Amino acid sequence: MADAADGDAQRFLAGRDVPERWWATFGNAELDRRVQQALAHSPTIASAQAALRQAQENARAAGGALFPSVDAAAGVTREKQSAATSGVPGGVGPFTLYNASVSVGYTLDLFGGVRRGIEAQQAQADYQQAQRDSTYLTLAGNVVTASLQEASLREQVRATAQIVDWQRKTLDIAEQQQQIGARSLSDTLAVRAQLAATEATLPPLRAQLAAVRNRLATYLGTTPAQFDAAPLTLDDVRLPQDIPVSLPSQLVDQRPDIRAASALLHAASAQVGVATANMLPQVTLSGSVGSQALSGGDLFSTGTRAWSLGLGLTQPLFHGGELLHRKRAAQAGLEKADADWQQTVLTAFQNVADALQALEYDAQTLAAQATAEQAASKRLELTREQYRIGATNYLNLLDAERSYQQAHITLIQARAARLSDTAALYTALGGGWRRDAAAPMAATASPSNVSR
Repeated sequence: MADAADGDAQRFLAGRDVPERWWATFGNAELDRRVQQALAHSPTIASAQAALRQAQENARAAGGALFPSVDAAAGVTREKQSAATSGVPGGVGPFTLYNASVSVGYTLDLFGGVRRGIEAQQAQADYQQAQRDSTYLTLAGNVVTASLQEASLREQVRATAQIVDWQRKTLDIAEQQQQIGARSLSDTLAVRAQLAATEATLPPLRAQLAAVRNRLATYLGTTPAQFDAAPLTLDDVRLPQDIPVSLPSQLVDQRPDIRAASALLHAASAQVGVATANMLPQVTLSGSVGSQALSGGDLFSTGTRAWSLGLGLTQPLFHGGELLHRKRAAQAGLEKADADWQQTVLTAFQNVADALQALEYDAQTLAAQATAEQAASKRLELTREQYRIGATNYLNLLDAERSYQQAHITLIQARAARLSDTAALYTALGGGWRRDAAAPMAATASPSNVSR
């Protein structure tokens, strides 16, 4: 359990499902609106959706190989047969031949090559689905993190501007004291240098704030000029109290990158089956039925029927080693996919461990910074009281106010870091558990899924 700001606490609940809309746990309506807008309007999401549909249609198309192919044909030819081929002195013709037929062809999947090819296409669709989910997760995480960074920078700019105002007052007093001989020129120059150094920090902060807002506009699918999101403040963002932490078995199924690696491993395994089947005999069945006539009007009349049946067997004998090396390449691809899957799983566990440890250290940092800010606040109160009764001078009061504001800026950064690392933990856990993501591509080869 990690201590949170203002006496709150975060609890890590093992084995619980991460909420699908995990960003809503921060309790901010504007943050929720931004994420929803990004998911609805980002071109990145549209691209991922299109890639998924493309892969699914390719998988359904591959399923057609399990069914016979049926084609209709019609034609007309003008020909003359020689005496040598027809056996008739002077030959036959010329004449016009009309024909119409329906042909059927089917390849027997004796060794599973067709089924493994379909399996590979389905695995590619599963991969694109995982990539789509990863795009959702990454975009939501980016919007949350950028929004928190925007709120932090906005408050840092405000606090820094307040420090600049106080330091300008300090400089005015120092210059007045120098004129009456109560302060040296060296002291006045030191105050002026301190003011200039603080003023120099404002432009970079404002530039960072503008850059973050521009980045947010891109995430939300709009231009920086059109971005008009309401300002977000850290005080309006709630630190989630109860954070579900997936078990290792859940993490493997939940993280989109692991599911993508699993799909690629599945596809690589199927490709080995395809390469193996290509080295074995291929059996095909074919047939046709139709009509042939010397006049178009006589088609399908009595005596014009024509038909054929065929059985074909093909056994690869010599292809210059192509088939063998393609099988070996597929096996190497399977080994690579397996290694990639293992590395992806290890990286996922590392991401979760890093995020959990970051939150623990964030809690310690935040507690220390909160203590420092409280001490600076108490010092400011005491100095103000001393100044009121004439026990200290105005410069000491301004210094106490500056110290408090600097401590406040550091506390802002610590709060933002803890909120951002909480979002990082959600994304490391794979975000919300999407039920549709758990169902692999079902490109079943049923008649209802088959069209020409």
